[in-house]
Amino acid sequence: MDELVRREVKNIEPYEPGKPIEEVERELGIKAVKMASNENALGPSLRAVAAIKSALGKINLYPDGGAHYLKNLLAEHLKVRKENVILGNGSDEIIRIITETFLNEDEEVVFAEPGFIIYRLAAVVMSGKCVSVPLKNYTHDLEAMSQAINERTKLIFIANPNNPTGTMVNADKVASFMKRLPENVVVIFDEAYYEYVDCNDFPETIDYVKNGRNVITLRTFSKVYGLAGLRIGYGIAGEKFIGEMNRVRQPFNVNSLAQVAARAALEDKEHVRKSRRANSEGKEFLYQEFTRMKITYVPSQANFVLVDVGMNADKATERLIKEGIIVRSMRMYNLPNFIRVTVGTEEQNEKFIKALRKVEMVAAGFSLREKESTDCL
Repeated sequence: MDELVRREVKNIEPYEPGKPIEEVERELGIKAVKMASNENALGPSLRAVAAIKSALGKINLYPDGGAHYLKNLLAEHLKVRKENVILGNGSDEIIRIITETFLNEDEEVVFAEPGFIIYRLAAVVMSGKCVSVPLKNYTHDLEAMSQAINERTKLIFIANPNNPTGTMVNADKVASFMKRLPENVVVIFDEAYYEYVDCNDFPETIDYVKNGRNVITLRTFSKVYGLAGLRIGYGIAGEKFIGEMNRVRQPFNVNSLAQVAARAALEDKEHVRKSRRANSEGKEFLYQEFTRMKITYVPSQANFVLVDVGMNADKATERLIKEGIIVRSMRMYNLPNFIRVTVGTEEQNEKFIKALRKVEMVAAGFSLREKESTDCL
């Protein structure tokens, strides 16, 4: 069997998804709260749900392969032409489409570390060379990323805000980076959490697209719009870029229910405002509680917070699960003492803090017993 598998595939470390809430509830026999995958705790727009219900009678038909109505709506929303838009089965698929379209064997892909793991997976599958640049103060170090560019560099991924840290790079830093960018390099700004950003100096990367730069901006309906289960993301790029990427894109890659739900969600501006407000209030509550507990955290521009729990993250995650709270261990991101927690509803945030206090007390008890045992030696 081994000799049948491409060596690139053998070199891939499989992605570890968060534990499904149903599995946790079945295993432990408890009611759990999932705060692990950065989903919108308020759920989807009711208008999106209604649109899905109205479209159920047509699921025997193939979806619109060109997503005509959704592309037109997105183009109007973004102030671009519909020829500048590509849709994907989540942003993940568009990342794959990008590497399949532009990356030749042994060409280099630059990204930050720790960062979204799909960049590495997509590059390795296409026999690309990965160049990871460490974060600086939990944020993209654009100066170091510029210095990593050489004649073999083809793609640069910049997640803004970054996952799993929630940090962002501002417009001035991006402008400085873009001034130094060679014309034969493509920059992908992954802005999955764009709608949650509340800073005034966030870069308008679509302007680089409009000005003819080699830029692709990615966004999604999975986060603030609450449609993660339908898997629909989109990219904005120059018309020629989109044309080449459409050669690789699979026909009918975005299902019909996702398309109608996305259209309804995009028009429900009140749901977006409500989601943003709940997220801001939730973050402030968590920050205050972390400060009271003397726990270090990274201020976030997204709908999650990176938290240093001061102990093994896997153990902390396991103990929180037993308390009915599912969070994400950051061990696989080389942050062994950190967890990532999604900002939930007021009730969910309070339940998480209560559980975290209990876990911290248990951990402190273990540490004290270990110290007393050592003192007796």
